[in-house]
Amino acid sequence: MAAVLTLPDVNQMSAPEFRGALGGVFEHSPWIAERARAARPFASLEALHAAMVRVVRDASREEQLALLRAHPDLAGRAARAGNLSAASLAEQSSAGLDHLTDEEHERFGRLNAGYREKFGFPFIIAVRRQDKTAILAAFERRLGNTVAEEIEAALAQVFDITRLRLDALVAA
Repeated sequence: MAAVLTLPDVNQMSAPEFRGALGGVFEHSPWIAERARAARPFASLEALHAAMVRVVRDASREEQLALLRAHPDLAGRAARAGNLSAASLAEQSSAGLDHLTDEEHERFGRLNAGYREKFGFPFIIAVRRQDKTAILAAFERRLGNTVAEEIEAALAQVFDITRLRLDALVAA
């Protein structure tokens, strides 16, 4: 995503335009942009992101879990089949997850399955800031979390991911 919008553009958008432009910032969860629009005008990109984060924080636990479940597995079936959103594809590729050995695919598959079984949603990490070794280490470390701890850890990672996405989409 190239920065194609300015903050004045964002502040002037109609509801459908806002949803269309920012609805994909949070993976397959346009409801976040829809609700955050009410906080306009945004004085800064930080204020826009904070409004979106506040929507998630104020959402029900079921809505938060739906947001987490909307994310793809890292190096999972969707990635191998080419069924990722453009943002997820670019993010996973940036960490080298599109060029794994058979052994690494097997390890990611095993970790993805164990993580989903324990927590009920996919492992989420801001991969643009990691390499595959760090991702695998975080994966294994976070498997030791409680469900409540991991929901918070996953949401924090979502907020990092979405800030990077906004930075790429909206010129400061």
